[in-house]
Amino acid sequence: MRMYYFNFNYIIKKMAAVLIVILAALLAFKIIQYNLFKPAISNFEPIYRGSAEQKKIALTCNVVWGEEYVPQIIDILKKNNVKMTFFMGGKWVKDFPDMTRELSKNHELGNHSYSHPHPTFISKAENIEEIEKTEQAVYKVTGMTTRLYAPPYGEFNNTVLEAAGENGYKIILWSIDTLDWQRPSPDEIVRRVCDKAHNGAIVLMHPTGPTVAALPVIIKELRKKGYELTTVSDVAGIR
Repeated sequence: MRMYYFNFNYIIKKMAAVLIVILAALLAFKIIQYNLFKPAISNFEPIYRGSAEQKKIALTCNVVWGEEYVPQIIDILKKNNVKMTFFMGGKWVKDFPDMTRELSKNHELGNHSYSHPHPTFISKAENIEEIEKTEQAVYKVTGMTTRLYAPPYGEFNNTVLEAAGENGYKIILWSIDTLDWQRPSPDEIVRRVCDKAHNGAIVLMHPTGPTVAALPVIIKELRKKGYELTTVSDVAGIR
């Protein structure tokens, strides 16, 4: 009887080599497919910061919750004569029209979607609907038209960029993140902003207790460093 012997190590190595070739081919195909068929988005790229030539910083706040802290933020900004950019959730605007009107008196309002979905998980039409519903909600309450868009979670892809850009919006992200939604100590929030301060910075904040405690110190320290605190439109030269 003839005996057959199998070299399992040899077989496994061969199978691994074939698998690597297949995966490499699939990856190459995907890269070629992406580069050939991706939409042109050069005109709709996000803005992370403003001009490096001017000693200005924009403080921003995304508002979809934290209404108990918004009046305190308004008071701090008023006492310190600071203008800020608030990116409004449309549903929040509908639920808190009086606070929205109060914000609009001295500050810049941007668009932060209506229901705060993950924008990369929904279609272009759904992204447009989120933006338009918020624009309408803000206009109904304040008479102001939003033209800056901060996508929820800072998420974007070609679909999100096109949905905003084709509707006349500038997509705004940030260059300094306070991570204040994690509720760190006020001192930590101050450190994150002041240690990373730079010309044209866009600072991301949310209405939280630690943010309220940190905000007066941030304003004081940035001014000591010679920064003018202003809006995103001013920092980025958007007219």
